[in-house]
Formats: sequence, structure tokens, C-alpha cells
Amino acid sequence: MIAYRTDLVPATDGIRLALYRYREKAPTSERAYLLVHGLASNARLYDGVAERLTGMGARVAAVDLRGHGGSDKPEEGYDYETMSKDLLFVLERLEKEGWPEQVIAVGQSFGANLVLELAARYGERLAGVVCIDGGTIDLKARFSSWEEAEDALRPPSIEGMPISELEARLRAMHPDWPETGIAGTLANFALRGDGTVAPHLSLDRHMRIVRTMWESRPSDLYQSLSLPVLFVPARSKGAPAAWAAAKEQATAEALAAIGRAEAHVMEGDHDLHAQHPAEVASLLAEAAGRLFRKSAGESRGSEHPLGRRTF
Repeated sequence: MIAYRTDLVPATDGIRLALYRYREKAPTSERAYLLVHGLASNARLYDGVAERLTGMGARVAAVDLRGHGGSDKPEEGYDYETMSKDLLFVLERLEKEGWPEQVIAVGQSFGANLVLELAARYGERLAGVVCIDGGTIDLKARFSSWEEAEDALRPPSIEGMPISELEARLRAMHPDWPETGIAGTLANFALRGDGTVAPHLSLDRHMRIVRTMWESRPSDLYQSLSLPVLFVPARSKGAPAAWAAAKEQATAEALAAIGRAEAHVMEGDHDLHAQHPAEVASLLAEAAGRLFRKSAGESRGSEHPLGRRTF
């Protein structure tokens, strides 16, 4: 089992976020990663990735966003401006603990859109950004109205389900996932005294974040980004052809608009970090050593081999 320590660190307006520092061994490189989960998820889905990155000597931390996991759950602040500021607080805390001034921010799904917002607002604190099956999610391009998006993206109710039933369903849905992926997904829920579960993220807060995504288009950020960005879209078996084509087109448009960007398609589920932690960790390590050389001390003006597309 991977070793980590966690505590609650202050963020915007005095709320506290659960911050995980993975400390399997002392860091032997300056590579440092902040891992950001997706909507209704939690930091523990990155356990398998973090285990491998720390084994390579990197510094690794993951955070539960406000409303999620072990973090505080205020009524307000589920917008990009506030949540980006939350992550800035985390980066400042890590720097005080001896981390490099600049880290690689990795986000998945909604978390990928969020780390792009972080890069647009506080890019001087980052060496680069990785977007795992996200960073191109544009709900206005996908749905004709907010009402349509709201109806389609309202999550199913799982509250009150016995945890044994939930685990059985997860294992049946994801027979190829490692134990870290299953355990991490179960950590999306609070276990109640009667053996049933309830999501850490309430329905109201969930839909506030969906509304935030609806009101903001990631393409509005692309040309302002000065950092290298790596997109890692998932290519899922059985996905509708139109859906797959739209994702490919969105990624191609992002690559064309961002000055320094690459894409690496990975076969698998939406939660690639949970399903394929070894492959994701290897990709992150390779990007740190090549695409995000700034994290190893190269000047901001250095050349990068960018624009590679692996569709």
C-alpha cells in the first residue's frame, strides 16, 4: 500500500482542503506534480499514479477539491476563479514545505479544465499542464441549452446503496482496473454507520460545478496559455463514433490554438489514471523530462519539440 500523509490546509475564504503528500521515499529529482481529480471524484484515484511517480524520485501531491472527499464543503465557491485560487493556496503551501516554485499540474476531466484555468491565471507557478481526458470539455458545443445539459449530466442517485453492492458493481463494470482504482472510486463516497454510502459531493454542489463548466469555454483560454500543455484523451471501446470524432476534433483545435501543445491518445476508460496508473505515470515522467523541461531548470524561452499529434 502506498504511503502518504494528509492534512487540511487553508484555502480561499478560510476553507480547508485535504492535501495528500505521497512520501514512499525521499525525492531524488526536482520533478514535482500536483494531481487534481475530476467532478464528483477524489484525490485517491491517483494513488496508483502517485506510487509510481514517487518510486521515480518525484514529489507528488494530490488534493480533494472543495466539496469533495475530505475537504470542507462550503455552500459557495464552485466557480473557476475561486477553485483556481484554492489551488494557488495549495501551491504556496507546498513551496513553504520545500517544493519547487513551479510544478506540473495534472487534471482529469473537469479537473483538466480547472488546471487550464489555473495556468491562465497563475501560469508563473507552473512548469506545464497535463489534461487527462479533459481540458477540451465544452458543454455549450455539446448541448443546445443549459436545460438539456442539466438533464443529461445530473448524476444518478447512489445514496443509500450498501457499500458491498457498490463495490460489486464497480468490479463488474471495470474488471481490468487495479485495486487502487477500485479503492479510489469507493473513496468518492462516505460510509455511513449502517453500511450504506452517500456521495461526498452533494447534488446541489455537483450541479453548480456543471453550471460553471457550461458558462466557460476552455477554447477561450487557449491562445493566452504560455505553458506547454499535454492532452491525454481516452479512446474508449464502444464509444459512439460521433462522440469519438467530436473529441478528436476538439483536441485538434486545442493543439492548433495553443502555442505549445501535444496530444497522446490512450486506450481506455474516462478515468485513465485509475485504470492505467503505470502507463499514465510513465507518460507524465516522459513529459517532465522532455516537454516540461522548465521543471528541470531550463529557461522559459527554451525550445520544445511540440505539436506532435498521436491520433
